[in-house]
Amino acid sequence: MKYHRIPSLNKKLINVIIETPRDSQNKFTYDPAMHVFKLKKTLPMGTTFPFDFGFIPNTEGADGDPLDVLVIMDQHAFPGCLISCRPLGILEAKQAEKNKKAVRNDRIIAVADCSVGFGNISDIKELNKGMVEEIENFFIDYNKHEGKKFKPVKWCNANQALKKVKRNSKNTN
Repeated sequence: MKYHRIPSLNKKLINVIIETPRDSQNKFTYDPAMHVFKLKKTLPMGTTFPFDFGFIPNTEGADGDPLDVLVIMDQHAFPGCLISCRPLGILEAKQAEKNKKAVRNDRIIAVADCSVGFGNISDIKELNKGMVEEIENFFIDYNKHEGKKFKPVKWCNANQALKKVKRNSKNTN
């Protein structure tokens, strides 16, 4: 599994590697040194990921990790699955560990390009307002359980999300 060979972009689609599937209480993470997915932690009882969660290969965010993506699609995937996605928007946020300076740790929201149920959605504004609030609250709560503070700054549209991926890409596409 050498994800560094996978381009981050293909025209207006982003490539996403799933780490944690929807409805999982376990948080998985990719270990590039060992080339495996490993269990990072277990969420508190009753807490699960609302959608598949992963990263865009060959990108780097302000926190030093690949850009994070929450992927909306009809059924859950599995760790290591490569999905071509259309970015819907981005939740710009600051994240701080206890007694440390806050850093940007944005979350891109995307839809699987082959999704049937969500195939007609092209921007975050088209999602149900309640769903958008729940996504925001999930990340706040998820980080709180890790002793971190996640502060949403603002929501940006699909074009801005795509521009962020291009800016943060380590390869030329």
